[in-house]
Formats: sequence, structure tokens, C-alpha cells
Amino acid sequence: MLEVVCGPMFSGKSEELIRRVRRAQIAKQHVRCFKHAADDRYDPEAVASHGDMRFSARPAKTAEEIWAHVGLGVDVVGIDEVQFFDVEIVGLARTLSQKARVICAGLDLDYRGKPFGAMPALLALADKVTKLTAVCVLCGSDAARSFRKTPEIESALLTLEGEDLSGTIRVGAADVYEARCLGCWRDKP
Repeated sequence: MLEVVCGPMFSGKSEELIRRVRRAQIAKQHVRCFKHAADDRYDPEAVASHGDMRFSARPAKTAEEIWAHVGLGVDVVGIDEVQFFDVEIVGLARTLSQKARVICAGLDLDYRGKPFGAMPALLALADKVTKLTAVCVLCGSDAARSFRKTPEIESALLTLEGEDLSGTIRVGAADVYEARCLGCWRDKP
């Protein structure tokens, strides 16, 4: 089974991933968690939420690295910040989901409002999709967009599928991003 948890920044994607893998552990299932190595905001070796929930995870830069460390007999595979991985993540998730439960969490849209990395393919192939919203920091409505407050680039840049994303990807938290509804995202700088 392939599950995808998506939404904007601050919607609780990592918290939901952590909740699901913890429940699997309680059920005595063999769980392996991975996160993209670029996301070292709170803990380089754990999926970590903005609210400080954590679950041990192996950092990886590519889908190939996950393949090398997933191991045999795994029941559940969690992958956080899946939007940062190369397109090979789609094949990995699809293949693993034939023998294990795969839970991918990530941004469905970038700060420009465009589909992010391999997320469209993962969403199309998913057996279950959970789309979360945050709270718009300007008006309090449901927020489905991530607004980048600062245009300058200070952190790791990545390339996905050969597309030049210089300036598009910036790993950050509330110092860089805020959640906004569509109206506030579009109309208020």
C-alpha cells in the first residue's frame, strides 16, 4: 500500500507521518524511516515536526540510498520530505508498496504554487492520499499554500529531474515560510 500525506508548510505532514509509523511500531511491525539529507533543520537523523515530535530516520540524498538501507522484512517504510528526492523515488515507492506499507510525506506545491518534484506521480499512484491544510497567518482561513517571506537563497539548493531550481528550493521554517490561504498567498506580499 502506498500512502501520501501532503500539504503546505506547517500543516502537520511530518507529525502525521510520525503518528502513523509510531502506531505501526505499537503493532510490532518492523518500521524503517528515511528523510532527505537536505532537511537538517531540527535533527539530522530524525523526522522532526515543527512542534518537536521526532522519530529516528536515516538521512538520504537519493532513492538509491534508501534502496541500499531499507533492509529485508520491513513492514512499513516512512519517507519524509519526499518532494526533495529524485524521480527514482516513484519507482522505489511503487516497488516497495507491493510488499510493505509505504508512507510518503511532503509538500505537494512549492512556494510558487507549482507541483513539487515527484509529488504529482506519487499522488497519482497512491492508494491513499491525505491532504492537510494549515492556518493562514494573515486571515485565519484554511491554508493550502506555502508563502516564502524572503527571496534570498541561503541554504542548500537541489536539482530535481534536471530542472534548474536555483532559487526555488530553500530549506527553512517559520523564519522563511508561512502558511497562507489562496487569496492571501496570491494578493498580499
